[in-house]
Amino acid sequence: MIQGAQKTQVVGVDISFEETTYAIVDVRGNILARDSFDTADYPNIEDYVMKLCDSIMKLIEHNNSIEHIRSIGISAPSGNYLSGCIENSPNMPWRGVIPLAAMVRDRLGLAVALANDSHAVALGEQAFGSGHGLSNFGVVTIGYGLGSTIVSHGHVHTGANGFAGELGHICVVDNGRACGCGRLGCLESYVASSGIIRTARELMAESEKASLMRDLDRLSPKTIKDCCELGDEMAIEVYRRTGYWLGVGLANFATLLDPEAIILAGGVSQAGRWLSEPAKDSFDNHVFHNIRGRVDLIISQLSNRERDILGASVLAWNVKEYSLFK
Repeated sequence: MIQGAQKTQVVGVDISFEETTYAIVDVRGNILARDSFDTADYPNIEDYVMKLCDSIMKLIEHNNSIEHIRSIGISAPSGNYLSGCIENSPNMPWRGVIPLAAMVRDRLGLAVALANDSHAVALGEQAFGSGHGLSNFGVVTIGYGLGSTIVSHGHVHTGANGFAGELGHICVVDNGRACGCGRLGCLESYVASSGIIRTARELMAESEKASLMRDLDRLSPKTIKDCCELGDEMAIEVYRRTGYWLGVGLANFATLLDPEAIILAGGVSQAGRWLSEPAKDSFDNHVFHNIRGRVDLIISQLSNRERDILGASVLAWNVKEYSLFK
């Protein structure tokens, strides 16, 4: 029996704390259409799923793609690829275990794959970015939180329960800062956006030394970086301390995995030499000596939004096709 035409498009969805972006992507990785809405406007998960599914269908219908869509891939903080759930996210508004893949599948009648954001980033980098051609590498995403993913022999390593690679929640300071996960001293609490801001505030409280940061209307990793560019010594010290802790975490990551490279992505990774130089120094000082000099630290060259959507689309292509309408 002759089968129907092959499906040539998928939908990639990238969920962040601030914004949800969704797009139609073809087999060559071309983004044919995209749109977005504010995630924070939907603190109730049922309302959020209704908004997401309605938005996806409107985009599909507007682009006459109903007959071409194969499946949906979703990138989400604390997403578990094995269960298809967002599980106990410390940063998202929805608490507990959210079976998001099943909720979207049941509403739209299409196959849905879900994974955490760093997993999707790794797939995007592997297919279209700095991970192309690498078999063993790590991805570390630094923004509102800190996530990581392990790619071993060309495949993402998920672990027994889907939680492999939680670099942000290794303890680097005994009884240190409180982390959103409920523990103390996690790497994320020193290196992610809120940790950088906290370091800046601590430094300003420790002395009366002049700093451009004191005059900022809003402290953020970017505004602190801007102060670095103007030669502000206290701002430079913020990133020196951040880079030190990041280097310790990356060294532990590399010592365990022996990767060809670690790719750094996310907004904080764009802080330039103010972060990368102290991180590299700390990495070299803490990594196992037999692999020192053999692991490349690479800053992602892809646009965050484009790479995350493309990574989610790879998830969609890899999931087994399913439709209520076949």
